[in-house]
Amino acid sequence: MEQQVENQGRQNRLTRELDSRKTAQRPQAWRPPETLPSPDPRPGWKHRWVRLSTMGTADPSNISSKLREGYEPCKADEYPEMMMHAALEGRFKGSIEVGGLLLCRIPEEFLEQRMKYYDQQNQAQIDSVDNNFLRESNPKMPLFSEKKSNVTFGSGS
Repeated sequence: MEQQVENQGRQNRLTRELDSRKTAQRPQAWRPPETLPSPDPRPGWKHRWVRLSTMGTADPSNISSKLREGYEPCKADEYPEMMMHAALEGRFKGSIEVGGLLLCRIPEEFLEQRMKYYDQQNQAQIDSVDNNFLRESNPKMPLFSEKKSNVTFGSGS
């Protein structure tokens, strides 16, 4: 009797061991590692890697223009998933830096305003080119002429 209870205990334990997470998970496929890690998304913010240097040569004008544009460096203590990439020295000490690139963030509303600004700039240039080009158009020799042609199949008679 005692042996039966002991055997039942082993069977129950064995079936529970087979129901582990390893057997329930799908096999993972290999893929190449990311060149740059991505931070977890934060509501209201967009992230971008900004160049600090190229091949060991500092690029202060690039980072300066991005800071004036509204980007701000991401602090490693605010991004625990990126803590291993924290800069330990330099101008951006405590920020997240990988291979001469600095992780920065900007409010989404700034990006929308920027997009609207450049859309207006593009439209103004398109309108200017169109107006200048069409101004030179002469009705006797139009730059654009609508031409129509008909294609018929068969004998044509």
